[in-house]
Amino acid sequence: MLYHLYDMQQTLLTPVRMTAEAVQNVFSHPLMPVSYTRFGRAMAAGAEMVERATRRYGKPAFRLDSVAIDGVETPVVEEVVHSKPFCDLLHFRRDTATERADPVVLVVAPMSGHYATLLRGTVEALLPDHDVYITDWVNAALVPMIEADSFDLDDYVDYLIEFMEFLGPETHLIAVCQPSVPVMAAVSLVSALDPAAAPRSMTLMGGPVDTRVNPTKVNRLAEERSIEWFERSVVTTVPPTYPGFMRRVYPGFIQLSGFMSMNLDRHVGSAMKQFQHLVRGDGLSAHGHREFYDEYLSVMDLDAAFYLQTVRVAFQDHALPTGTWISRGRKVDPGAIRSTALMTVEGELDDISGVGQTFAAHALCTGLPADRRRHWLQKGVGHYGIFNGRRWRTEILPQVRGFIRENR
Repeated sequence: MLYHLYDMQQTLLTPVRMTAEAVQNVFSHPLMPVSYTRFGRAMAAGAEMVERATRRYGKPAFRLDSVAIDGVETPVVEEVVHSKPFCDLLHFRRDTATERADPVVLVVAPMSGHYATLLRGTVEALLPDHDVYITDWVNAALVPMIEADSFDLDDYVDYLIEFMEFLGPETHLIAVCQPSVPVMAAVSLVSALDPAAAPRSMTLMGGPVDTRVNPTKVNRLAEERSIEWFERSVVTTVPPTYPGFMRRVYPGFIQLSGFMSMNLDRHVGSAMKQFQHLVRGDGLSAHGHREFYDEYLSVMDLDAAFYLQTVRVAFQDHALPTGTWISRGRKVDPGAIRSTALMTVEGELDDISGVGQTFAAHALCTGLPADRRRHWLQKGVGHYGIFNGRRWRTEILPQVRGFIRENR
């Protein structure tokens, strides 16, 4: 019912959005004299804010058409090389003039509300020196029940194992946030079964490996509420207007409201600044705001089975650090990891995965010698700064790049 009400609200807001768009077009048209006045810019700015607030944001594009390699602008082609109902394995093929022997990197994007395009900056920075693949997760509302009746955390782990088999043991994994837990599980299971098939390295960035360490507000909420509470409060059914009709999901619009409420003052302040930028005619600042929120407001539904099992396994049972995780009858034992080098990256100001939660992976990988481990604590960055922005490009990436090359 909740999803139906949301769809109805979006439909009712359509005339408002269309009117706001028309007002914006009139008061910003270069042939309209009023568009050059402060009044005209204020009208256009207000209309744009209304239009953006009532818009439904779809999946963004990666827009990574080229990359500079050794000073030469090189075309980049996106290609799906392996497909599953809930995920496409996407390859960013660089059309270089000569064959390169760069490390193969699989970026495991989080399935936690946003699309994999949230890692556009991560991929863009890796491309010059790595052969990059990414897990491009699919909106659960778009997956017909006939293709897969459900998708849970065990399925996520199995997908990763299949992708590792597809890419081969020369692969280096980079897990951003939530997938740190299933990546460790997948590498543990592969290592226990066939050590020669294990990837060369795994880099865990801002992940909830052990949320008992320095718990954040998000961690405490997950522990204080029961699984039944989460199921009652945030799980609903996809309406008949979507391919995934009747699928039980944790909807993106509920997730987005949670994201926004965590830093509501910051988002309101950002909206006010955007209005001022538009009135002043500061196009560069306004464009940056649009780009960020086009990405931030684009969210996807998660299959309820995946969401609920993740809350239970990672945040309530702490099954990975306590050694109690049994995935499809297979015991997840990070101690079995002996050949896959481990790097952990944390942000000093991270309010989603607290400092120490990712570093906890080192204590679990008892079979790894000290020279196969590395940890990097980045000063002055929060959660998103670990994998996006200037600090990622200039300070964190050189550490990750060096670690991967040391363990080829």
